[in-house]
Amino acid sequence: MKTFFKLILLLAFLVTSCAKTDTKTEKDTTKVADTYVPEHYDKQEVTIEMRDGIKLHTTIYSPKDKSQKYPILMMRTPYSCKPYGADEYRTKIGPNSHLMKEGNIIVYQDVRGRWMSEGVYDNMRAYIPNKTDNTQIDESSDTYDTIEWLVTNVENNNGNVGTWGISYPGFYATYSTIDAHPALKAASPQACIGDFFFDDFHHNGAFLLSYFRAVSLFGTMKDVPKDSAWYKLPDLGTKDQYQFFLDAGPLSNLNSYFEYEKLDNVITSKSDQVDDVFWKEIIDHPNYDSVWKPKGLIQNLKHSKPSVATMIVGGMFDAEDLYGPFETYKAIEKNNPDAYNTMVFGPWDHGKWARTKVKNYVGNYYFGDSISLNFQRDIETKFFNHFLKGDGSKNSGLPEAYVFDTGKKKWSSFESWPPATMTKQDMFLNANQELSTEKKGTSKEVFISDLKRPVPYSEDIKTVFTPRKYMTDDQRFAARRPDVLIFETEILEEDFTLAGDILAKLKVATTGTDADWIVKVVDVHPHDAKEQKEGMQDHLKLSNYHLMVRSEVMRGRFRNSFENPEPFVPNQKTAVNIKLQDVHHTFKKGHKLQIQVQSTWFPLIDLNPQTFVPNIYKATEEDFKNQTHTLFNDSSIEFSVLK
Repeated sequence: MKTFFKLILLLAFLVTSCAKTDTKTEKDTTKVADTYVPEHYDKQEVTIEMRDGIKLHTTIYSPKDKSQKYPILMMRTPYSCKPYGADEYRTKIGPNSHLMKEGNIIVYQDVRGRWMSEGVYDNMRAYIPNKTDNTQIDESSDTYDTIEWLVTNVENNNGNVGTWGISYPGFYATYSTIDAHPALKAASPQACIGDFFFDDFHHNGAFLLSYFRAVSLFGTMKDVPKDSAWYKLPDLGTKDQYQFFLDAGPLSNLNSYFEYEKLDNVITSKSDQVDDVFWKEIIDHPNYDSVWKPKGLIQNLKHSKPSVATMIVGGMFDAEDLYGPFETYKAIEKNNPDAYNTMVFGPWDHGKWARTKVKNYVGNYYFGDSISLNFQRDIETKFFNHFLKGDGSKNSGLPEAYVFDTGKKKWSSFESWPPATMTKQDMFLNANQELSTEKKGTSKEVFISDLKRPVPYSEDIKTVFTPRKYMTDDQRFAARRPDVLIFETEILEEDFTLAGDILAKLKVATTGTDADWIVKVVDVHPHDAKEQKEGMQDHLKLSNYHLMVRSEVMRGRFRNSFENPEPFVPNQKTAVNIKLQDVHHTFKKGHKLQIQVQSTWFPLIDLNPQTFVPNIYKATEEDFKNQTHTLFNDSSIEFSVLK
């Protein structure tokens, strides 16, 4: 990609309504002329001084029509307020085209230490409660100071402010609710990062190797405002990411990519010299310690203000941020039960709800037409208008939980999430690949985990910054490997609907002292399933399609504590629980529910050496050993079943 914005779109961190599509068959029915914004908005660029004297670059788009007052909608971002210059305009502004066309004051701000803003950037800056002086700053104080300046200095504002953002900007939208300014009336954190030990770069402490190329985006520091990229991203020099990382070996061999003078080179050394701040944090802090804990925002939502209405938005197939949106909603519910707090989860990958495509695919799988467009018009616009232009009462006309059933392909509305009618049900991983509600016998399944042939997370040959389509990929390729264990029901005689989280309760053993465990929940389609006419890769068919509904990894060393890792005792039966993020999915009559269990998922996550070492990021080649793993058939999966 030649420009910064194309790069960010490929990284999938900054999602806007003009983002790149996933299929060639979709059509955009809401085209807006490139001249719309300059014809209807005035643009102003200002620097707003924070309480400690640091100035943040801020871009303000105000309607040319001055006959009425408008609310302020603001997004704070580490991904740039581009284009810079008083005469340079974005082609689209705001959360969606409806909010743009009906008139709002739209504000973008480069957060502290990024792009044209002064200061030092801190990746997921920790919240400081009970600040004692103006030198103690965080994203809450920066947001407060910004809102104070805007409502005081921007003409024709009605005194009401809303915040929104997708992915990292969603993190800042969540942050705005903490110690919020009185003018902040509504916030919509979308695909919001909640904690980097469980979101994006890690899942349950396992490093998402697929994010390797994105590290420098956050870890290369600057000391003066810049309007162009000051960092470089490593070039792998291949289209085969699986083979690249397999050949690279231990993670320590990747350190040379984070020596600034070698960023464009292939591996040339095993140097311990690391210039990238973020990579150094990752490799020096493998456990959930004093670096990662303060950066987590979920635990600080007890300081969110009940005066701010929130609408959390997420995608059921978001490969980047599932933990954050679900946990943000739940934390606000727990800490502010009387606050207006709602959630919307649709059949989307990362940020797709902000796009304007009619046909809604995630990867190969089609979910319906106009899903994102209807959300923008009927949910998002209504939310912001009610709290920024309307009476702001709790009676918004919107559901508490608006969640898409990804099996029935239809929306459901609930008065609470998880739904009050949900019950827990265990299904056991029995012998002969059987999954049932009855535990049968005390047998076991055994397989060899070969680190030279790890299980791929996708059968595609590709190099991606962050994955997307694998979340709905056909899992037949994995099911046919000897190192992937399969358990499935008989053909279902009636619909079976899940609504809530999933807990895998594994009983395992290994000949080694460490191991990863991956659990996937799969919807096996009938052999005579009606084929999709569009959108699917040529080599696939919907007949017997193994749709991945949910999946997760647990780094075995963290099975009891993310702070204090423990080795396995070789050949000793051990409990490993894995919490999978919430789902709302109906396994329809005629389908089968399948569970897959494996120990590698490459190169989505890095390889566990299967020998316990203090720090996997500093493991040597000698530490990596093939091991034999055992899964005992009294293992079970606890489902949240909708009755």
